[in-house]
Amino acid sequence: MSVYMIENPEAYFRERVPRSDPLLRDMEAAAREDGIPIIGPLMGQLLCLLVRATGAKRILELGTATGYSALWLARGCAETGGEVVTLEHSPGLAKRALSNFRKSGLGRHITLVEGKASDTMADMTGPFDFIFMDIDKEYYRAALAPSARLLRRNGLLVADNTAFKDSDDFNRAVADHPMWEAVNLFAFLPFHSPEKDGLCFALRA
Repeated sequence: MSVYMIENPEAYFRERVPRSDPLLRDMEAAAREDGIPIIGPLMGQLLCLLVRATGAKRILELGTATGYSALWLARGCAETGGEVVTLEHSPGLAKRALSNFRKSGLGRHITLVEGKASDTMADMTGPFDFIFMDIDKEYYRAALAPSARLLRRNGLLVADNTAFKDSDDFNRAVADHPMWEAVNLFAFLPFHSPEKDGLCFALRA
């Protein structure tokens, strides 16, 4: 079957990654310099498309970092008239994210809440249409139940980095629980950190 495949598919698909705007390119360069993992422009465009395709208006992000993924989600919200609520535990990262939101012109679509995701989620009320999970992987499993509580029926949960060892208990739980209809993909994601990783897409039944 290899005769039917594109030669050197990784190089081929790397050339077809959507181009970021100047602010996002600056954030990508800063992330490389500071060793901060980010989702990259391909995954960012995927999140934006998913927001638009689902018509999501209330989006919850677990893990802001410098705000890179929140800006891609907010691009989708600019089309749906929605809002991203993003949670960040680190005051230093939250400060950087707020600065990036102001520069982007998308700040009206984003609310940043400082605090540990598990504590903050306990005080939140839903429903949300879409949740993007990208906190420390050891906390994914603990965040699954509050995500189910906050997400509306047929709402979408997207979890990044599910090929990490610390995501294993989350992967098993979301696959086995009747509340979730899930697909877990291992994919090549150019400029994502890392470029070969897992993504989970789960619909709340």
